[in-house]
Amino acid sequence: MSKLFVMDHPLIKHKITMLRSKETSVKDFRELAYEISLLMGYEATKDLTLEEIDVETPLVKTKGYAIEKQVAIVPILRAGLGMVDAFTSLIPAAKVGHIGLYRDHETLQPVEYYCKLPTDIEKRQVLVTDPMLATGGSAAAAIQFIKDRGAKKIKLVCLIGAPEGIKAVQDAHPDVDIYVGALDEKLNENGYIVPGLGDAGDRLFGTL
Repeated sequence: MSKLFVMDHPLIKHKITMLRSKETSVKDFRELAYEISLLMGYEATKDLTLEEIDVETPLVKTKGYAIEKQVAIVPILRAGLGMVDAFTSLIPAAKVGHIGLYRDHETLQPVEYYCKLPTDIEKRQVLVTDPMLATGGSAAAAIQFIKDRGAKKIKLVCLIGAPEGIKAVQDAHPDVDIYVGALDEKLNENGYIVPGLGDAGDRLFGTL
């Protein structure tokens, strides 16, 4: 069964509280999303494997470490884009893919409309980003589409998650660990996370 990691760092709790506020401007929302993602990035990458390498300091030759397995960041469009810069600032060598989904109005099933991934995706640790894990339908579908293209090791990183969405992803992908900045109470009748923060995409891109 996949593991759920709920962040317990005081800075993350403080910044998520600010992120929730309806008074937070688009500029501040973007900056907070970046800062929270940066802090979460340390947790989501703490088990990256290392290889020992030689390095020469100004004084002596010594042993050091380099990340052995390369990383790919795959945001779920469009809101997931708001978390990418933080991860690439931590891992500048990471490649970035993109996946876009929409929901078919008749079947209500997620449909992929765009997917562009690194050609060596099967060799990389994949971090899928999406600020809100609500019903989990889109996240579960996106992960499956990425698996279908060869990815073998995937983590899902979200700023806020609802229990319903977490269960849906865990049921569909028991091999995918989930990282959330905060675990909220529930979904309302419209599928929004409560207390949540509204529509993350609209608040990131100013399309309220």
